[in-house]
Amino acid sequence: MAHTGEVWKRLAGKTIFLTGGTGFFGKWLLESFIYANNTLNLDAKLIVLSRRPDEFLREYPHFNTPGIRFMAGDVRNFEYPTDDIHYIVHTASDVSVTLNMEQPLLMFDTIVEGTRHVLEMARVKKVKSVLHTSSGAVYGRQPHDLTHIPEDFIGGQDVYERGAAYGEGKRVAEMLGNIYYNTYGIESKIARCFAFVGPYLPLDIHFAVGNFVRDVLKGTQIEIKGDGTPYRSYLYASDLAIWLWNIMIFGQHCRPYNVGSDEDLTIADLARMAASFSQTEKEISIALPPSGMPPARYVPNIDRAKGELGLLVRVGLREGIEKTLAFHS
Repeated sequence: MAHTGEVWKRLAGKTIFLTGGTGFFGKWLLESFIYANNTLNLDAKLIVLSRRPDEFLREYPHFNTPGIRFMAGDVRNFEYPTDDIHYIVHTASDVSVTLNMEQPLLMFDTIVEGTRHVLEMARVKKVKSVLHTSSGAVYGRQPHDLTHIPEDFIGGQDVYERGAAYGEGKRVAEMLGNIYYNTYGIESKIARCFAFVGPYLPLDIHFAVGNFVRDVLKGTQIEIKGDGTPYRSYLYASDLAIWLWNIMIFGQHCRPYNVGSDEDLTIADLARMAASFSQTEKEISIALPPSGMPPARYVPNIDRAKGELGLLVRVGLREGIEKTLAFHS
């Protein structure tokens, strides 16, 4: 609340449409919206698109609250609501590595067709602006000699590489946002998101920090499937929510903002940090020996978000892991 006050003043009495509202990003946007709406008496409304809202509300009944309305549908072809819509937050995107590898057409179509359908709704409804949650994957492989990748880096996926559908789909989605701005005047705000930690982060898929938190909770050995040398950084989820809300309201249109932490560390160091919270000392298992190659990096430069929007990393990684463990405990 301390870092989003001006955002909520703009959203008082407004209606927001949220796609992907039942995922990690979506849950944090829901939690923060509900708290602000109730605390500040905003009389704002949030319409949440979900494939299976009934299942979601059975698992998370506290999201069934005044000011929130769920509607069932696929992001690629849902029926537009009859309500006036002032803002759209488009977070719907499957981040499954398995889907990206085994069904790349479905991954690509969900991102691209879903974005086009959302932008068409924005055109029909004369929406003020659309916040797109894009990805650092649009840059392709980060050069080894570039420690923090900036928004003006002109990279891109190797489209012949297995798994390129996700990053290339996000690039096309950004391009669609630019086309709809130039053609119809719909403002597209772009958040290029990197890696995160916090409550609601899945612990059982390909997110290393989630896997390590799971291992600590279970008291089992932390296992690194690679050689532990890649560099990553992790932004805590409350900072993520602060950044996304601010970019939606105050970000420049068609000007991407990297969203993440610039405090980098290796996967092996991340494992050791997580292990320090374990009740029993256990060896960390590293599956592969060092390759001798320069380590891979996936770390953003966030000077643009800091300088233009005053956004900061307020919760450090160690505190973020501690908060995540406490939540699951």
